[in-house]
Amino acid sequence: MTLDIQWCRAHPDLLREGVAKKKFDGDLDAFLALDLEWRQLLSRVEALRAEQNRASEALSHVEKSSETFHSEVERLRALSLRLKTEEETLHLLEARWEEAFAAIPNLPHSSTPLGATAEDNREIPQPYRDLRKAEEDSHEPYRPQEVSAHAMPHYEIPGFEKAIDFARGVKVSGAGFPFYVGDMARLVRALIAFFLEEARSRGYVELMPPLFVNVSSARATGQLPDKEGQMYRASEDGFYAIPTAEVPVTNFFRDEIFEAKELPIYRCAYTPCFRREAGSWGKEVRGLNRLHQFDKVELVKWVDPDRGLEELESLRADAEVLLQKLELPYRVLEICTGDMGFPHAKQYDLEVWAGGQKRWLEVSSCSYFSDFQARRAHIRFRNGKAGQTAFLHTLNGSGLAVPRVLAALLENSLREDRKSVAIPKVLRPWFPQEYLLF
Repeated sequence: MTLDIQWCRAHPDLLREGVAKKKFDGDLDAFLALDLEWRQLLSRVEALRAEQNRASEALSHVEKSSETFHSEVERLRALSLRLKTEEETLHLLEARWEEAFAAIPNLPHSSTPLGATAEDNREIPQPYRDLRKAEEDSHEPYRPQEVSAHAMPHYEIPGFEKAIDFARGVKVSGAGFPFYVGDMARLVRALIAFFLEEARSRGYVELMPPLFVNVSSARATGQLPDKEGQMYRASEDGFYAIPTAEVPVTNFFRDEIFEAKELPIYRCAYTPCFRREAGSWGKEVRGLNRLHQFDKVELVKWVDPDRGLEELESLRADAEVLLQKLELPYRVLEICTGDMGFPHAKQYDLEVWAGGQKRWLEVSSCSYFSDFQARRAHIRFRNGKAGQTAFLHTLNGSGLAVPRVLAALLENSLREDRKSVAIPKVLRPWFPQEYLLF
């Protein structure tokens, strides 16, 4: 299924069925009625334009001094005024139509599990190995208890408030904007460098994108109108601070056409991300669990529609391997229709086990958008059918988000002295110390 408007008009029942599976507060029947009104008015305007053209053509053959000429001039003037009024109404109706159509979410892929809330998400059995037992050739999945016996919530580790200074962050900016200090800042840089290097080794070309985007970019990826309340806005300039690198990177190719042989295209980017997180409170947002500014590496794909689901599985693997190399216990959830995002057709979430908090923390969403974003951004490819073009499909995934990965590392690898944390070997090129000391 697709949100091509012609398809929507031809299959209103399938449209209702697909949208009903997702969170949607709008009125589809009102939109379909508005669409019909707009088309009828457009038909009248086009008829008036044709009549005006015929009248103008006929007038050019009438003797200017004749009574017929003056009567025809008056008829043409009245016709022009009527057309102008109808065109103004059409323009207003088009704006309402575009706003209403943009508010319809993407339809879920048929393979997405049905459900209403996060409780209906489906855990995917994992055949991966516990890398900490590689010498035993173990094929058992990670278990939550396989963490440091001394694990504790990262925000309760003695010295945490000096290594990640929330108090001074509040003073300088506000809640949710911490300072990383000394070796902790260095560890964050090491994680980012590791994520980027792994992405590069898997074929992703790195971009360094802008941190602010315009309205068109935010609409193209589906942040608008869905997430407007969660984004920081520079009102005077009409810019939005990016909630994720997905927005500028996906729009990198907006309004462009590719040859089929150029697909798939992979890009990655590290950026700070900014989210208001309105309404978030309580112990589940303590420490690094939820921030207003955080660091993340994003993986983005533009692919042939026939390979969309296959590319989603490989994208998920690209994110999973990072957690495996960091030796972090994790699980994969297939997100149900009711818990899936506005532009998503299919989605997996990766969650790490935080042994101190004894809870799962989401560190990546790997998402398939079908042609939803490409239609909004007008990104196409020549599909080999007599020069015809078609919308390609887009995907993206976090590879990975830093704060919760860092929280799990600090908790799961806390040593007996409660003052040091063992550092994964894969980070040694950027953080050569064996331990981080608080």
